[in-house]
Amino acid sequence: MKVASSILLAGTLLLGACAVPTGPVDVTIFNRLAEGQAYGAGSYSVIAAPDFGTGQTLALSPYLAAVSREMARIGYAEKSGGSDVVAEIRVSTSEIRGDGRSPVSVGVGGSTGSYGSGVGVGLGINLGGGSQGRIETLLSVRILRARDNLVIWEGRASQSAGKKAPAAQPGIAASKLAQALFKDFPGESGTTISVP
Repeated sequence: MKVASSILLAGTLLLGACAVPTGPVDVTIFNRLAEGQAYGAGSYSVIAAPDFGTGQTLALSPYLAAVSREMARIGYAEKSGGSDVVAEIRVSTSEIRGDGRSPVSVGVGGSTGSYGSGVGVGLGINLGGGSQGRIETLLSVRILRARDNLVIWEGRASQSAGKKAPAAQPGIAASKLAQALFKDFPGESGTTISVP
């Protein structure tokens, strides 16, 4: 009986270790639902924003994959060329140093969307000299109607994680941010929510 209890406890601890705590994600979205725009049907493709440096697309790959999974989950069918909608993404990462000073960020990109978010794609670097600090990651997605390039949906999701935390790793951050961003798609336009 004691051995069985030990095995059960070990299994429970092992399963608990598989769940990576990532903290809350703040999500803001805008859509054209009030104008009668339909969502979740047709084909899609996912691309890096045109102002994103072509030599840096490898850094975007976990985010492209995460957004693609979410687009398929909400009802779109993937198509590499000639799709009905295009999901255009941008990512930025910033490091907030342990001494509480302003974030240091490196990236490319600029203002985009109807809410004018100044975001780009980049890699946070430590200019603070210490091992303390946090990484803030921002994922922005615009869905454009391919036939006329009209933005029919846009959203941004951000999270902060300790610099050494698993949640600061791009693969984990990409999945969490994309899931939070598309959680109740298309959502209520103009709202900001916090997703645990």
